[in-house]
Amino acid sequence: MTPSGGSAGSMLSIRNLQVSFAFQHGTIVPVDGVDLDLGEGEVLGIAGESGSGKSLTLRSIIGLLPRGASATGDLRFSVDGGSPAAYDPAEVRGRSISMVFQEPVTALNPTMRVGDLVSLGIRLRGGRSKRRARTDAIDLMRQVGIPMPGRRARAWPHELSGGLRQRVMIATALSTRPRLLLCDEPTTALDVTVQRQILNLLSGLVAELGMSMIFVTHDLPVLRQLADRIAVMYAGRIVEVNDTEALFSAPRHPYTHALMRAAPVIDIRNEELAGIGGRPPDPRNFGGGCRFRDRCAHALPECVEASYRLVATSDGAASACIRQLDLAGVR
Repeated sequence: MTPSGGSAGSMLSIRNLQVSFAFQHGTIVPVDGVDLDLGEGEVLGIAGESGSGKSLTLRSIIGLLPRGASATGDLRFSVDGGSPAAYDPAEVRGRSISMVFQEPVTALNPTMRVGDLVSLGIRLRGGRSKRRARTDAIDLMRQVGIPMPGRRARAWPHELSGGLRQRVMIATALSTRPRLLLCDEPTTALDVTVQRQILNLLSGLVAELGMSMIFVTHDLPVLRQLADRIAVMYAGRIVEVNDTEALFSAPRHPYTHALMRAAPVIDIRNEELAGIGGRPPDPRNFGGGCRFRDRCAHALPECVEASYRLVATSDGAASACIRQLDLAGVR
């Protein structure tokens, strides 16, 4: 069970999502039983270490999984503002749902000029001549903070800085006027100053355009300034979901505690940063019980056999830890 912005206002519903890879010697399931809801106009953050399954979860929404991967589960999306319904990822991809990737240098077509890349999505919407789409593309480039957009429209992607390429990627994603924007660690490769500019840009665009957004990152402090709610993933599963400020003030899962201690958070004073000891479990053999137990300072013998359940509480939080009530806020 996972709390949401209210089922009546949900635009995206994910139930029991599993992503698997079949190999000669068996199958691995790097995403295992994910449940999530996204409300209209909501920004949901997904946080976790590399390999936790957060990017695969995001890509499953639009069917952009790596070769050899298969996904199962019940995914429903509201294409036109009505109730969420089953959908074909290929039909909504690049239309109702767009994605901003981590590395624009590889995501942008190097054989197309920047203005043509942005205007392509505008023409995809229909009703625009090539000349009108070009004008609209320049306006959109200006909206996402690209200086001298008319001049930049004639540039090739490799001629731009990393920050400008990411703004072009955002403009390209917005060119089809999506209802949902997916962001897969779009600021990871940028310096701190440009990162802040991109985060402020995305936050402003969500409010201005009335979109919903899912933002994936390993950096919890980034989500604190951006997300309404945060889902924390570990070893292919959601281990905690809560409103952003509530999660930071009283986290319910030991893994969330550990992530916070491993990242600089302004409100935590006089506390040294601490790495998370041990390693995540091998996805080829997750075994039973809590998958974080071998790295957890609060583990009990019962954690070895505890079945996975994301349990919601009366205050709207949800945690998969059997000790969530007595560990709330413990660091």
